[in-house]
Amino acid sequence: MSSDQQQAPRQPWVVGVTGASGTPYAASVIRALLTAGETVDLVVSRAARLTILDETGISFRDAHWRDDLAEWLGTDQLDGVRYWPAGDFAAGPSSGSYPAKGMLVVPATTGAVAGIALGLSKDLIQRAAGVTLKERRPLVVCLRETPLNGVTLKHLVELDAQGAVVLPAAPGFYAGGSTARELVDFVAGRVLDAVGVPHGLYRRWAGELGDGGKVA
Repeated sequence: MSSDQQQAPRQPWVVGVTGASGTPYAASVIRALLTAGETVDLVVSRAARLTILDETGISFRDAHWRDDLAEWLGTDQLDGVRYWPAGDFAAGPSSGSYPAKGMLVVPATTGAVAGIALGLSKDLIQRAAGVTLKERRPLVVCLRETPLNGVTLKHLVELDAQGAVVLPAAPGFYAGGSTARELVDFVAGRVLDAVGVPHGLYRRWAGELGDGGKVA
């Protein structure tokens, strides 16, 4: 490349992790993105730090995010990850001029769903999601909550109307998953399917009954 040529801008997937139970879904999505050669801009909410600690025993700290993320994901191959604190409203993903492919909110709390649907910007995750919608980029919201009340259902309908993909964290069993990890990977795979990122996280339906019971 000559000195007068500019390098193509980095175009990551923004991954927002909120405080809902289900942080293994986020870990699986991030690992699969990196395996696919994608880059990731990661935002972890304050509540998500508590959930990660509760579900995995791993602390997630701004000052030590790389070490903590390596422990959480089980890999130190993190060159494709850039981390932004949830309170940093000057971060790259807060602006529409920042080059990003889209955003995945996984798992998403009902509070995050409401904030995004209503156009609020209580933290960087909500702000970045709003930017993703206004720029007409892909947005996947992976809700992890049950049962759902009428208010949340209305917010989900509003997100759909604005162009987001509403993807509940609901594992499918036809792929033959029998372990927690396999069921987590199924949901993560469906998140990546929604934005066209290739992966090998689960066995796809081939149109033949009984395939789920077969060993791959």
